[in-house]
Amino acid sequence: MSSLTPELNRPKSKTELFVVFTLLALQGFGGVLAIVQHEFVDRRKWMTKAQFVEDWSVAQVMPGPNVANLCLMIGGKYFGLPGAMAALAGLLLAPLMIVLALAILFGGIADSPSAQGALKGMGAVSAGLIMATGLKLSTTLPQNPMGMKTAILFAVLSFVCVGIFRFPLIWALLGLGVVSCFITYHALKQLQTKLDAMSNQSSKSESNSKGPGT
Repeated sequence: MSSLTPELNRPKSKTELFVVFTLLALQGFGGVLAIVQHEFVDRRKWMTKAQFVEDWSVAQVMPGPNVANLCLMIGGKYFGLPGAMAALAGLLLAPLMIVLALAILFGGIADSPSAQGALKGMGAVSAGLIMATGLKLSTTLPQNPMGMKTAILFAVLSFVCVGIFRFPLIWALLGLGVVSCFITYHALKQLQTKLDAMSNQSSKSESNSKGPGT
């Protein structure tokens, strides 16, 4: 089992959580999803890529900002409520101070072409980062219980509903999310049934090999 599951690290203290999330927040112009995935999965190895996808999926379903939900989940996982609060404080405190300062400075130049061009440029970079992260995380699809084809189908349907037809996100989550959960539940149930049958067959084979006289 150890060869299949990589050995993971964990934050040493709530202070480390606070510092890490502060540094992440200061790097996350337009969103920290790409940076969080790189920092926690690739660099610090606090979770596997599959675990990150699962936690991020839950964070998206929960009300509130996705990244804030994720930081609460990660902090709470290691240090309970104090860890969740430390992670959230690290995520919000420094950016709040910077945003307040920029709001004062930006007020006088908000309508200038240079400022508008800079904002649009940062938006394009943020979109590229999110797309790159999505492609990187898509490598977990072959391990999805629904199967890769079904998972891709739901991804395409989600894009069509939200990106093209502009359905509200909550309705897309309630509709496609419920159906995908139902399919995944039955897929896992069938897998467990097969594993139980294989285990019973193996036990019977071992019993027969011993013979009645042993």
